[in-house]
Amino acid sequence: MGKYVCCTGLLKNTWDQVCIAFWQRYPNPYSNHVLTEDIIFRDVTPSNCLISRRLLTKTSRAPRWMEPYLPKHMTNSAYIIEDSVVDPQKRTMTTLTWNISHARLMSVEERCLYQMNPENGSWTEIKREAWISSSLYGLSRAIQEFGLARFKNSVTKTMKGFEYVLSRMQGETPSRTLAETATERARETALAAKEKAKDLASHAQKKQYV
Repeated sequence: MGKYVCCTGLLKNTWDQVCIAFWQRYPNPYSNHVLTEDIIFRDVTPSNCLISRRLLTKTSRAPRWMEPYLPKHMTNSAYIIEDSVVDPQKRTMTTLTWNISHARLMSVEERCLYQMNPENGSWTEIKREAWISSSLYGLSRAIQEFGLARFKNSVTKTMKGFEYVLSRMQGETPSRTLAETATERARETALAAKEKAKDLASHAQKKQYV
């Protein structure tokens, strides 16, 4: 049996804003692993739903113990198919993603439902489900645990990426930028203090031998 995980996230933005941000997610500071995105198919149904299929190329560094089971050219990249259906009448967006590279080693299928939060119509709720499985004999359990841990980490980055893009859309300074600025200033201050300490120490040593 594979692993199943279900979680719910909340974005304090309207459903329309989140849908627009969905198509503008890349690039953002939390998605450096996404290399390319290509639209394979897109159409509007008679019921006015937008259906799309995209191919995503991502860096996907495999752990060392897994590398012997992968072709060399596939140890650092992964290809993902993403299907989506946007229903403007029901105000829902449903996405289904799955990997098409090294799927025998580990298969990850994710289904997301974006809809208005029932308690606050100005917010958007994201219900996320994932199925993780492996058919590699003897290592399937370890691989599934690895996939589960990576998926949970990916969810956190995805939500932060959404928040970054939404803030940028609204003309705000994304929190990531503020954090990076503060970190950079802290590094500069620490570096200056370190150089000053070296200088003081150097002078102190000279005085000892004068």
